[in-house]
Amino acid sequence: MTVPLLAALLGLGIVSGFLAGLLGIGGGMLLVPFLTAMLHAQGVSEAMSVKMAIATSMTCIVATASASLWAHHRKGAVRWSVVLHLTPGVLVGGLLSGAALFGAIKGQALAVVFAAFVGFSAWQMWRGAQPKPSRTLPSPAGQAGVGAGIGLLSGLVGAGGGFATVPFLVWCNVPIHAAVATSAALGLPIAVASALGYAISGWGLPPAVPGTWGYLYLPALACLMPMTVLTAPWGARLAHALPVARLKRGFALLLMGLAAYMLTKAS
Repeated sequence: MTVPLLAALLGLGIVSGFLAGLLGIGGGMLLVPFLTAMLHAQGVSEAMSVKMAIATSMTCIVATASASLWAHHRKGAVRWSVVLHLTPGVLVGGLLSGAALFGAIKGQALAVVFAAFVGFSAWQMWRGAQPKPSRTLPSPAGQAGVGAGIGLLSGLVGAGGGFATVPFLVWCNVPIHAAVATSAALGLPIAVASALGYAISGWGLPPAVPGTWGYLYLPALACLMPMTVLTAPWGARLAHALPVARLKRGFALLLMGLAAYMLTKAS
């Protein structure tokens, strides 16, 4: 691994971990586009680089989400009853996407899916629309169904689910700080289920570049995981001290740029 690549991966881990804790997004929205570019620069085909970036990102989120949820839990902000109701669906959806759908869908199609949902998330963050005061969370069975959709989409695009979980919870009148904290907690089962699915679907694939195993780019994991674990708690602490709604509008602009970049990978 070259020094510039090492520095880029360490810097990416610092930024993605911080934003994961701050916004409850898991970090995949940043990791996937940048890892795609790094892998493509090493000669990996665009279709394969997208898949490897998604799988590597989601595996990294196992560590990121663990650090982030602990920091939010210490603040007492996680709605654990919501996590409990959403998790069964999340596990089913994550396993289905990682083990069955991920390997069967072309990398260009995954790039379009990623761009569409990152763009949707950016629009939701930018709008800041207020839900009806009477709206509440659905029944436990309904939350499990929503969880399945979140797990399925998250596994396909390599994100921790915050792009869907936070808007859903806010739409149901969960306060923004609690929505971010709960989304961070939910990112762990999403990441575990999807990573297991990727391991199943990527089993036996020939290495695309040195240091890969299946869909996983191991040098990136070795650099990203320690940095995200270090900085996710910093972001979580700041989330409880700053007006996150304003920060989300700024972050929405970044997401729009990342969505546009991933659309170029689909051409």
